[in-house]
Amino acid sequence: MPVITSYGAAQEVTGSCHLLELNGHRYLLDCGMHQGGDAVARLRKEKFGFDPRRIDAVILSHAHLDHSGLLPKLVRRGFRGPIYCTGPTRNLLAIMLEDAANIYLRDLEQTNLKHRRAGSKPVPQMYDMKDVLQALKQCVPFDYHVDVDIAEDLQLHFHDAGHILGSAMVELRCREADRQITLVFSGDIGNAESVLVREPEVPPRADLVLMESTYGNRDHRPLSETLVELEQVLKEARRDQGNVLMPAFAVGRTQELLFHLGCFWQTGKLEGWKVYLDSPMAIEVTRLYDQWLDQMDEGDQRALKHFRARSLEEFLPVLTLTPTVEDSIALNKIDHGAIIIAGSGMCNGGRIRHHFKHRIWQENTHVVFAGFQARGTLGRQLVDGAPWVRMFGQRYAVRAKIHTLGGFSAHAGRDGLLRWARAIGGQPAFRLVHGESEALKALAHELTIEGHQVSIAEPESPFEF
Repeated sequence: MPVITSYGAAQEVTGSCHLLELNGHRYLLDCGMHQGGDAVARLRKEKFGFDPRRIDAVILSHAHLDHSGLLPKLVRRGFRGPIYCTGPTRNLLAIMLEDAANIYLRDLEQTNLKHRRAGSKPVPQMYDMKDVLQALKQCVPFDYHVDVDIAEDLQLHFHDAGHILGSAMVELRCREADRQITLVFSGDIGNAESVLVREPEVPPRADLVLMESTYGNRDHRPLSETLVELEQVLKEARRDQGNVLMPAFAVGRTQELLFHLGCFWQTGKLEGWKVYLDSPMAIEVTRLYDQWLDQMDEGDQRALKHFRARSLEEFLPVLTLTPTVEDSIALNKIDHGAIIIAGSGMCNGGRIRHHFKHRIWQENTHVVFAGFQARGTLGRQLVDGAPWVRMFGQRYAVRAKIHTLGGFSAHAGRDGLLRWARAIGGQPAFRLVHGESEALKALAHELTIEGHQVSIAEPESPFEF
C-alpha cells in the first residue's frame, strides 16, 4: 500500500513536508521550514524524520520558504535527487534561498561571536551557500499541464494553484500492483479574488487529496470591501499626519499591494502619498514578476497595458525602491506621508522590525497587516493586541494603530476551499494539512457532511491509501 507521512504542516500552518512511499521509492512533497523565532535557533530545531539520502525526488508546490526553505539542509544531509517544480518557482528559489541563507549565516556569525566571548561552544552550521547552489542545480523545471514520468510507476502533472507566481497543485498518478491511484497534493490553494495570479485550477479527478486548510473555518472579507478599508486607513493616517507600515511577504503579497496601490494612483486616490518598497528581495522578486507578466491574470495584464505600464513600477509612479541599508535608514527621517512596504510578512525579521523600532510607539503610525500571522510570530502578537513587544533586546510600547485587512489573503477562504474540493471528480477522500486545529476541524466537518472520507494528518503518523 502507498503510504504518506506528514513531517510538517500537520495541525500547523508552516513547515510543509510530506513523505510519499510507493513501491520501495520515497518522494518528498515540499521541504519547508517552520516560521517564528530567529533563523539560527529555528534551523537547529528542524529535524528530518527520515534519511535525506534515501529520498528519490522532491516535488515542490511553490517557492515560499515554509514549503521550500529546508532544501539546502536536505542537500547538506545527502539528498542528490531531482527537485521537480515549475520554471517560475525555480527562478524564485534562486532569490529566496539565497536571501534566507545570507540572513542565517549572518545571524550564525553573530551568535557564535557571543558564544566565543562567553567561552561556550560554537553553534554548528546547518548549511551554507554551496548547499543552496547545489539545490538549485538539482531543480528540474517544467510547465503546467505536462505529463512527466518520474518513475515507471509514477507520473507527475502540475496544475496552476493561483497562489503566487509559479505555484502548483501536484497531481500524482501512482501505479501500485494492479491498481492506479491518483493522489493530489493541493499545495496552497489560491484566492480567486487575488490580482495578478490566475484562478486556481481543479484537477479532473482524485482518489486521495492532501489538502491545505489554512482558512477552513472562515472566509475573507470581499476584496472590494478590503480596498475601501485600505482607503479609509490612508485617510486616517493622513488626518493623523502619520505614516503607514505594511509588513509584506516578498513574494506575492508585495506585488499584489503594489498593483492595488497603482490602481489607487491611477484613479486619483493616492494624492499626497509616497510609496517605498524597502526590501531588496521584494525588489528583485517584483522585477521577476515583470518578466513573467504573460503568465498573470489576463484582466490585470489588460489594465497595465491600458495605462501603458510595462511593469508594476511604471504602474505606480510614486513608488521609490530602497535597496540599500542607507536608503532604508533614510526613511526614518520622513515625518509623514510615507507608505513603507517591508519584509518580513510575519515580522520575524527583516527591515520591518527596524521601522517598528522607530515608529511602533508613535500614535500617528498605522500598521497594516495584509496576510496571515502564524502563532509565535511578532505579527501575531500585534494582531492579537499586545500592549508591548520585545525587539532587539528592548521593550517597545505599542501605540500605533493596528489594522488587519483580510481580503488580501493569497489563500482561498472557507467557501473557496469547499468549491475547489467539490469540483474534483472521482469522489475522493481528503487528508487535511496546513491548518490550525479550529480550521482543520471545521473543514473536516463540512467535507464529511458532503459524504467524503476525511482524516486530519497527525505529525509523523503514516497513512496508508
